[in-house]
Amino acid sequence: MDGHRPVVLVTGASGGIGADLARVFAREGHDLALVARSADKLEALAGEIEAMGRTRPFTLSLDLAQPQACEALALALDEAGLTPSTLINNAGFGLAGRAAMLERAGQIEMIDLNIRALTELTLRFLPAVIAGRGRIMNVASVAGFLPGPGMAVYYATKAYVVSFSQALSQELEGAGVTVTALCPGVTATDFHARAGLDANLMKHMPGMSSKVVAEAGYKGLMKGRRLVVPGLFNKLVTGLLPLLPNGFLLPVMGRMQDRRMGK
Repeated sequence: MDGHRPVVLVTGASGGIGADLARVFAREGHDLALVARSADKLEALAGEIEAMGRTRPFTLSLDLAQPQACEALALALDEAGLTPSTLINNAGFGLAGRAAMLERAGQIEMIDLNIRALTELTLRFLPAVIAGRGRIMNVASVAGFLPGPGMAVYYATKAYVVSFSQALSQELEGAGVTVTALCPGVTATDFHARAGLDANLMKHMPGMSSKVVAEAGYKGLMKGRRLVVPGLFNKLVTGLLPLLPNGFLLPVMGRMQDRRMGK
Protein backbone atom coordinates (compact mmCIF):
# COMPACT_ATOMS: atom_id res chain seq x y z
CA MET A 1 0.00 0.00 0.00
CA ASP A 2 2.66 2.45 -1.11
CA GLY A 3 1.56 6.05 -0.76
CA HIS A 4 -1.11 5.30 1.83
CA ARG A 5 -1.26 7.60 4.83
CA PRO A 6 -0.34 5.86 8.12
CA VAL A 7 -2.94 6.03 10.89
CA VAL A 8 -3.57 4.70 14.36
CA LEU A 9 -6.53 2.33 14.08
CA VAL A 10 -8.67 2.23 17.23
CA THR A 11 -11.51 -0.27 17.53
CA GLY A 12 -14.35 0.17 20.00
CA ALA A 13 -13.70 3.91 19.80
CA SER A 14 -17.23 5.17 20.44
CA GLY A 15 -16.83 5.49 24.21
CA GLY A 16 -14.93 4.55 27.34
CA ILE A 17 -11.28 3.56 27.10
CA GLY A 18 -11.33 3.47 23.29
CA ALA A 19 -12.58 7.03 22.95
CA ASP A 20 -10.10 8.32 25.52
CA LEU A 21 -7.24 6.49 23.79
CA ALA A 22 -8.28 8.21 20.56
CA ARG A 23 -8.21 11.58 22.33
CA VAL A 24 -4.72 10.92 23.72
CA PHE A 25 -3.33 9.81 20.36
CA ALA A 26 -4.89 12.86 18.66
CA ARG A 27 -3.43 15.18 21.30
CA GLU A 28 0.00 13.68 20.64
CA GLY A 29 -0.28 14.37 16.91
CA HIS A 30 -1.32 11.01 15.48
CA ASP A 31 -3.81 10.66 12.62
CA LEU A 32 -6.62 8.27 13.43
CA ALA A 33 -9.05 5.75 12.01
CA LEU A 34 -11.91 4.99 14.41
CA VAL A 35 -14.18 1.95 14.28
CA ALA A 36 -17.23 1.05 16.37
CA ARG A 37 -20.89 0.14 15.95
CA SER A 38 -22.26 3.60 16.80
CA ALA A 39 -21.90 5.96 13.84
CA ASP A 40 -23.29 8.93 15.79
CA LYS A 41 -20.81 8.58 18.64
CA LEU A 42 -17.91 8.13 16.23
CA GLU A 43 -18.86 11.25 14.31
CA ALA A 44 -19.18 13.23 17.53
CA LEU A 45 -15.71 12.10 18.61
CA ALA A 46 -14.26 12.88 15.18
CA GLY A 47 -15.75 16.37 15.40
CA GLU A 48 -14.29 16.85 18.88
CA ILE A 49 -10.83 15.85 17.64
CA GLU A 50 -11.12 18.10 14.60
CA ALA A 51 -12.05 20.98 16.91
CA MET A 52 -8.72 20.38 18.70
CA GLY A 53 -7.00 21.45 15.49
CA ARG A 54 -6.15 17.89 14.46
CA THR A 55 -6.92 16.07 11.24
CA ARG A 56 -10.48 14.74 11.33
CA PRO A 57 -10.30 10.99 11.91
CA PHE A 58 -11.61 8.49 9.40
CA THR A 59 -14.64 6.77 10.91
CA LEU A 60 -16.41 3.54 10.07
CA SER A 61 -19.51 2.09 11.70
CA LEU A 62 -18.97 -1.66 11.80
CA ASP A 63 -19.79 -4.61 14.05
CA LEU A 64 -16.48 -6.43 14.26
CA ALA A 65 -18.11 -9.53 15.73
CA GLN A 66 -19.71 -10.25 12.35
CA PRO A 67 -18.08 -12.49 9.73
CA GLN A 68 -16.16 -10.62 7.02
CA ALA A 69 -16.03 -7.45 9.15
CA CYS A 70 -12.24 -7.48 9.18
CA GLU A 71 -12.05 -7.64 5.40
CA ALA A 72 -14.69 -4.92 5.10
CA LEU A 73 -12.57 -2.71 7.36
CA ALA A 74 -9.40 -3.44 5.40
CA LEU A 75 -11.16 -2.59 2.13
CA ALA A 76 -12.58 0.65 3.53
CA LEU A 77 -9.16 1.75 4.76
CA ASP A 78 -7.55 0.88 1.43
CA GLU A 79 -10.16 2.85 -0.49
CA ALA A 80 -9.56 5.82 1.81
CA GLY A 81 -5.82 5.62 1.17
CA LEU A 82 -5.00 4.71 4.77
CA THR A 83 -2.86 2.02 6.33
CA PRO A 84 -2.65 1.14 10.05
CA SER A 85 0.85 1.75 11.39
CA THR A 86 -0.42 1.26 14.93
CA LEU A 87 -3.29 -1.03 15.89
CA ILE A 88 -5.35 -0.58 19.06
CA ASN A 89 -7.61 -3.60 19.61
CA ASN A 90 -9.99 -2.19 22.19
CA ALA A 91 -13.40 -3.52 21.07
CA GLY A 92 -14.87 -6.06 23.47
CA PHE A 93 -17.59 -6.68 26.04
CA GLY A 94 -18.48 -8.90 28.97
CA LEU A 95 -21.57 -10.66 30.27
CA ALA A 96 -22.15 -11.47 33.94
CA GLY A 97 -23.88 -14.67 34.96
CA ARG A 98 -23.28 -18.41 35.05
CA ALA A 99 -22.44 -19.89 31.67
CA ALA A 100 -25.29 -22.39 31.85
CA MET A 101 -27.81 -19.61 32.46
CA LEU A 102 -26.64 -16.94 30.01
CA GLU A 103 -27.87 -16.90 26.44
CA ARG A 104 -25.55 -19.03 24.32
CA ALA A 105 -25.54 -16.61 21.36
CA GLY A 106 -24.33 -13.74 23.52
CA GLN A 107 -21.46 -15.78 24.89
CA ILE A 108 -20.38 -16.88 21.42
CA GLU A 109 -20.57 -13.26 20.25
CA MET A 110 -18.26 -12.37 23.14
CA ILE A 111 -15.72 -14.89 21.86
CA ASP A 112 -16.15 -13.62 18.30
CA LEU A 113 -15.39 -10.04 19.31
CA ASN A 114 -12.96 -10.42 22.21
CA ILE A 115 -10.87 -13.20 20.61
CA ARG A 116 -11.58 -13.90 16.96
CA ALA A 117 -11.89 -10.30 15.76
CA LEU A 118 -8.89 -9.17 17.79
CA THR A 119 -6.77 -12.00 16.39
CA GLU A 120 -8.00 -11.55 12.83
CA LEU A 121 -7.36 -7.80 12.86
CA THR A 122 -3.90 -8.34 14.30
CA LEU A 123 -2.95 -10.91 11.67
CA ARG A 124 -4.59 -8.94 8.85
CA PHE A 125 -2.75 -5.70 9.61
CA LEU A 126 0.47 -7.13 11.02
CA PRO A 127 2.39 -6.82 7.72
CA ALA A 128 1.54 -3.10 7.58
CA VAL A 129 2.48 -2.60 11.23
CA ILE A 130 5.80 -4.39 10.67
CA ALA A 131 6.48 -2.36 7.53
CA GLY A 132 5.83 0.84 9.46
CA ARG A 133 7.78 -0.40 12.51
CA GLY A 134 4.68 0.40 14.50
CA ARG A 135 2.93 -0.82 17.61
CA ILE A 136 0.05 -3.01 18.71
CA MET A 137 -2.03 -2.58 21.85
CA ASN A 138 -4.53 -5.23 22.87
CA VAL A 139 -6.88 -4.14 25.64
CA ALA A 140 -7.18 -7.05 28.05
CA SER A 141 -8.12 -6.85 31.73
CA VAL A 142 -7.07 -7.76 35.24
CA ALA A 143 -9.63 -10.54 34.64
CA GLY A 144 -7.10 -12.17 32.33
CA PHE A 145 -5.02 -13.23 35.32
CA LEU A 146 -7.81 -14.84 37.33
CA PRO A 147 -10.44 -17.56 37.10
CA GLY A 148 -13.89 -16.08 36.56
CA PRO A 149 -16.81 -18.12 37.86
CA GLY A 150 -19.84 -15.93 37.24
CA MET A 151 -18.18 -14.45 34.14
CA ALA A 152 -16.44 -17.58 32.88
CA VAL A 153 -16.34 -16.80 29.17
CA TYR A 154 -15.35 -13.16 29.60
CA TYR A 155 -12.45 -13.98 31.94
CA ALA A 156 -11.30 -16.71 29.57
CA THR A 157 -11.31 -14.33 26.60
CA LYS A 158 -9.13 -11.85 28.46
CA ALA A 159 -6.72 -14.61 29.51
CA TYR A 160 -6.34 -15.34 25.80
CA VAL A 161 -5.64 -11.69 25.03
CA VAL A 162 -2.90 -11.50 27.68
CA SER A 163 -1.27 -14.75 26.52
CA PHE A 164 -1.52 -13.94 22.81
CA SER A 165 -0.12 -10.44 23.29
CA GLN A 166 2.89 -11.55 25.30
CA ALA A 167 3.73 -14.40 22.94
CA LEU A 168 3.40 -12.17 19.88
CA SER A 169 5.60 -9.58 21.54
CA GLN A 170 8.36 -12.16 21.89
CA GLU A 171 7.93 -13.37 18.31
CA LEU A 172 8.27 -9.82 16.98
CA GLU A 173 11.32 -8.95 19.03
CA GLY A 174 13.90 -7.50 16.67
CA ALA A 175 11.31 -6.55 14.05
CA GLY A 176 10.95 -3.02 15.36
CA VAL A 177 7.39 -3.70 16.51
CA THR A 178 6.13 -3.73 20.10
CA VAL A 179 3.02 -5.45 21.45
CA THR A 180 1.39 -4.23 24.65
CA ALA A 181 -1.42 -5.76 26.68
CA LEU A 182 -3.31 -3.06 28.60
CA CYS A 183 -4.94 -4.63 31.66
CA PRO A 184 -7.24 -2.25 33.54
CA GLY A 185 -9.31 -3.21 36.52
CA VAL A 186 -12.65 -1.65 37.40
CA THR A 187 -13.06 1.36 35.10
CA ALA A 188 -15.85 3.92 34.90
CA THR A 189 -17.36 3.03 31.49
CA ASP A 190 -20.58 1.53 30.11
CA PHE A 191 -19.02 -1.93 30.44
CA HIS A 192 -20.78 -2.73 33.70
CA ALA A 193 -24.23 -1.82 32.47
CA ARG A 194 -23.90 -3.99 29.36
CA ALA A 195 -22.41 -6.85 31.39
CA GLY A 196 -25.34 -6.82 33.82
CA LEU A 197 -23.28 -5.89 36.87
CA ASP A 198 -24.67 -3.91 39.80
CA ALA A 199 -23.82 -0.28 39.00
CA ASN A 200 -24.25 0.82 42.64
CA LEU A 201 -21.75 -1.77 43.84
CA MET A 202 -19.18 -0.50 41.34
CA LYS A 203 -19.13 2.82 43.18
CA HIS A 204 -17.68 1.11 46.25
CA MET A 205 -14.89 -0.80 44.47
CA PRO A 206 -11.39 0.54 43.72
CA GLY A 207 -11.82 1.98 40.25
CA MET A 208 -10.26 4.36 37.75
CA SER A 209 -11.51 6.71 35.08
CA SER A 210 -11.17 5.68 31.44
CA LYS A 211 -9.04 8.78 30.88
CA VAL A 212 -6.47 7.68 33.48
CA VAL A 213 -6.40 4.18 31.99
CA ALA A 214 -5.92 5.60 28.49
CA GLU A 215 -3.06 7.85 29.60
CA ALA A 216 -1.32 4.91 31.29
CA GLY A 217 -1.89 2.74 28.23
CA TYR A 218 -0.45 5.32 25.86
CA LYS A 219 2.65 5.87 27.98
CA GLY A 220 3.26 2.15 28.31
CA LEU A 221 2.75 1.58 24.59
CA MET A 222 5.20 4.33 23.68
CA LYS A 223 7.77 2.81 26.05
CA GLY A 224 7.32 -0.59 24.45
CA ARG A 225 6.07 -2.31 27.59
CA ARG A 226 4.59 -5.75 27.12
CA LEU A 227 2.19 -5.39 30.02
CA VAL A 228 0.54 -2.26 31.42
CA VAL A 229 -1.54 -2.62 34.59
CA PRO A 230 -2.76 0.82 35.71
CA GLY A 231 -3.15 1.41 39.44
CA LEU A 232 -1.46 -0.02 42.53
CA PHE A 233 -4.47 -2.11 43.56
CA ASN A 234 -4.64 -3.74 40.13
CA LYS A 235 -0.91 -4.46 40.20
CA LEU A 236 -1.36 -6.22 43.54
CA VAL A 237 -4.28 -8.25 42.16
CA THR A 238 -2.38 -9.40 39.08
CA GLY A 239 0.78 -10.08 41.05
CA LEU A 240 -0.48 -11.77 44.18
CA LEU A 241 -3.89 -13.40 43.65
CA PRO A 242 -2.77 -15.79 40.89
CA LEU A 243 -0.26 -17.22 43.37
CA LEU A 244 -3.10 -18.49 45.54
CA PRO A 245 -4.28 -22.10 45.00
CA ASN A 246 -7.32 -22.45 42.76
CA GLY A 247 -9.09 -24.46 45.44
CA PHE A 248 -9.16 -21.26 47.49
CA LEU A 249 -9.44 -18.71 44.70
CA LEU A 250 -12.33 -20.23 42.71
CA PRO A 251 -15.01 -20.04 45.44
CA VAL A 252 -13.76 -16.59 46.51
CA MET A 253 -14.07 -15.29 42.94
CA GLY A 254 -17.49 -16.91 42.61
CA ARG A 255 -18.80 -15.15 45.72
CA MET A 256 -17.32 -11.87 44.57
CA GLN A 257 -19.07 -12.13 41.21
CA ASP A 258 -22.36 -12.89 42.92
CA ARG A 259 -22.00 -9.69 44.92
CA ARG A 260 -21.14 -7.72 41.80
CA MET A 261 -24.36 -8.96 40.22
CA GLY A 262 -26.28 -7.81 43.29
CA LYS A 263 -27.04 -11.33 44.55
